[in-house]
Amino acid sequence: MNLTRHRTSSALDATRAQRTQLVLMILFLLLLAGGIYCGYLFYTTVRDLVAHSRFAFLPSSPNANVVRANVEDLPNWEKNERINILLLGIDRRAIEQGPCRTDTMIVVSVDPAAKSASMLSIPRDLWVLIPDYNVHNRINAAHLLGDAQDYPGGGPALAKKTVQYLLGVPIHYYVRINFAGFEQIVDMLGGITINVEERIYDDQFPDENYGYMTVDIPAGIQKMDGKTALQYARVRHGSSDLARARRQQQVIAAIMDKALSMDIPLANLSKVLRTLGDSMDTDLTLSEIEALARLAREIRRESLRAGVIDETMTRGTKTPEGWDVLIGDPEKISQLAKELFPEPEQNGVNMEKPVDMLIEEAAKIEVQNGTMTKGLAETTANYLRKQGYQIVGFSNADRYDYAQTVIISYADKPQTLASLIELLGVAPENVRHEKVDVGADIRVILGADYRVR
Repeated sequence: MNLTRHRTSSALDATRAQRTQLVLMILFLLLLAGGIYCGYLFYTTVRDLVAHSRFAFLPSSPNANVVRANVEDLPNWEKNERINILLLGIDRRAIEQGPCRTDTMIVVSVDPAAKSASMLSIPRDLWVLIPDYNVHNRINAAHLLGDAQDYPGGGPALAKKTVQYLLGVPIHYYVRINFAGFEQIVDMLGGITINVEERIYDDQFPDENYGYMTVDIPAGIQKMDGKTALQYARVRHGSSDLARARRQQQVIAAIMDKALSMDIPLANLSKVLRTLGDSMDTDLTLSEIEALARLAREIRRESLRAGVIDETMTRGTKTPEGWDVLIGDPEKISQLAKELFPEPEQNGVNMEKPVDMLIEEAAKIEVQNGTMTKGLAETTANYLRKQGYQIVGFSNADRYDYAQTVIISYADKPQTLASLIELLGVAPENVRHEKVDVGADIRVILGADYRVR
């Protein structure tokens, strides 16, 4: 797609075209990571205003209130390792303060080596285990619980860990944006164009005053401002959460197409960025934002892939409290994650996973912490994942006084079981075999004898 549509032979126009291309490519990164690229553009074009800015998402070093993942768990940017970012749209009205649920959760993954990117939408009603609390709830409650319980890193950190537990892939960073920020992004672009496949009608759409309003969007090609686009992306009455997720991706694609089609004056950027700065935050550092902005210039539209955890891999049910929730199929969700976020390959050969019986068995492994050592399960899960094992989750065990590490086998995965016994140094008497369905083939319960790898 040609980003600089108006080219001339003059040096002045060539310079203007180059600057416009940079702006549009950075806007393209907005699609990929919810606006974090703005920090880079602001830094490079209005550097003198940084000292006075209120950009929560533009730290020169990690924000004091943000708990970053361990360095060894973050991608190696110099080696072009895959970068996974959780985009959080928070359900908070302008007059509200305090903990809130997430209205939108999308994992955005960038592969610097392949110059490609992927998106995966997660329905907010998906019923999941929230790590470290050992409770099941809708996935959109993870953010609220993290903020309400003063979890290290707050709601974003617990949301990241919950999504990582669900998908079996590392979630390195987050970008959080509220409704006002989304509307401002669309209005900044002068609106977007959406092909509405079916009429949207909802007479119970929540308004800003804790009441209801009517949303009526006709079928066909529609020009939407920020308010209408937000309604189109959020409306739920009369349709499923899964249809809603697809509309959100449609809106994101429309934002990208609009951004790539227009010339945005650099003079308007400082005002726009100040507005967005009040509406979003991230745990990415300034240098990482700069790297993403440079990477955005190399990703082509056709290299984008999108997926939704949809009705083919979930089933609806009600909890004892009467809540409507979605129960996911772990194998299908894991397969979708692998398709969207594959490990790097070279000459068609996977470079990370060993080509042996571990792959053929595809054993699903869960790691639990049976000690008082905080974070031991997560650290070990990351270690095992790097060794080629398929980790489907980590959490605390039923108690914290395990003297020795225990391995429980629930399925016939002899090669994986034998390799884990040897790798972790588990005594034969601490290996058990049970025939129950726990969502994993093998469970590792770490005891006091285990030493962090």
